[in-house]
Amino acid sequence: MRILALIVLLVMPTLAREPLAERVAHTDPSTYRKIESVHRGAGKLLYQGLLDSFDLSTNFLFLHRGVVPPKGGIGHHFHHKIEEMYVIFDNEAEFTINGRTSTLRGPAGAPCKMGQAHAIYNSSDKPTEWMNIAVSTGKGKYDNFDTNDDRVGAPQDKIPVFVTMRLERSLLRPVDRYYGGKGTVHYRRALSPEVFTTNWAYVDHLVIPPGSSTGKRKHQEVEEVYYVMNGSGAARVNDESAAVRKGDAIPMRLGDEQSFANDSSADLELLIIGVSRVKGRLDPPGY
Repeated sequence: MRILALIVLLVMPTLAREPLAERVAHTDPSTYRKIESVHRGAGKLLYQGLLDSFDLSTNFLFLHRGVVPPKGGIGHHFHHKIEEMYVIFDNEAEFTINGRTSTLRGPAGAPCKMGQAHAIYNSSDKPTEWMNIAVSTGKGKYDNFDTNDDRVGAPQDKIPVFVTMRLERSLLRPVDRYYGGKGTVHYRRALSPEVFTTNWAYVDHLVIPPGSSTGKRKHQEVEEVYYVMNGSGAARVNDESAAVRKGDAIPMRLGDEQSFANDSSADLELLIIGVSRVKGRLDPPGY
């Protein structure tokens, strides 16, 4: 524990000095790696690592972005030290949690609690835009156990018997002057802290219309990752500002004062992953 604490203390000053523009990770399909039979799954997977455990001081582990090609997927496997969530932004995919399979249509996702097994398979003839998020029980911890089941042709439940997350805009509610910002945004907590066993705190869905913004807020208990699902705008952290666009991931660290503004002509749509410093501790809402 003393060694881990020392590592965190050494890493944090380095993170704090990094310019905001360099902190933003950009999705770039030209850099995707092609991997065959991931966790003994079918076909191949194309992916890029956007963020890893060193981008935040909490137990956030990674954010991967990529594509599940037709007839490709990730095989059924367990994690005992991490929680993961697969998200699809378009098309559809067969999600499996603990051996039960259902087809989800994007944009949607399914979290997998620590100790559960999960898989994903694209049985369609179109590629599926995909993202994977993980939070661990300790800094940088990872494990897996493969069941050697690619889930191809698995029987399906019409209605999922596991937790799912829908990212439909019709589910959002309007919020005026969000954290003291400008105009009206549209917001929803898609997954609450009760869903998770690790320090994963929540998943939020936020749409900022043109000309609107979020107010400044500072987190003392929760770090966040903002992923730009659609649109473009500006992220502001402390005294720095950086342009962000579709496919960008922006880590927000403890103590950062942050806000977003939409100076474009289209909606800025964000997926927000929150990870608590201490399990169960959240920052109070400010709207």
